Amino acid sequence: MAQEPSPEEISQFVERFAGVLANSGVPTMSARVMGRMLVSPTGTMTAAELAESLRISQPAVSGAVRQLLQVSFISRERLPGSRKDHYRIRDDVFAAILERRNDALGEWEASSRAGADLFGPDSPVGHRLTEAADFFAFIKTDLDQMIKHWRSEHPR
Repeated sequence: MAQEPSPEEISQFVERFAGVLANSGVPTMSARVMGRMLVSPTGTMTAAELAESLRISQPAVSGAVRQLLQVSFISRERLPGSRKDHYRIRDDVFAAILERRNDALGEWEASSRAGADLFGPDSPVGHRLTEAADFFAFIKTDLDQMIKHWRSEHPR
């Protein structure tokens, strides 16, 4: 059985994990909150617990939580007997993140096709934009299938 990590090891892991998320486009503070919530033993944390464990201000937590709630990566709940909001990271948060990225691929494809139409498909620019649109469509289709497969193998 693995030994329980120390608070310092947990903090280092959270910061490394948040860095990876931030490098992928997740806002830094939201990435830190997600990383910290991910390693919470109960799966829930209050704003005060997040602020204390991440050594950040309550307004910073509030902004990050607001962003994560808006994109449905976390939920807000009240535990019985508690007056404080508790935040829970969504069980399938990483599939949800990739679904949002996949939606962006659809927008990239549509924009590239519009550009190809504007410049003409036989022009050098039109050719590049058509290739880009075809690539985005290809990746989007495969990612759709992978997410569906994941969810069929890992139902909630």
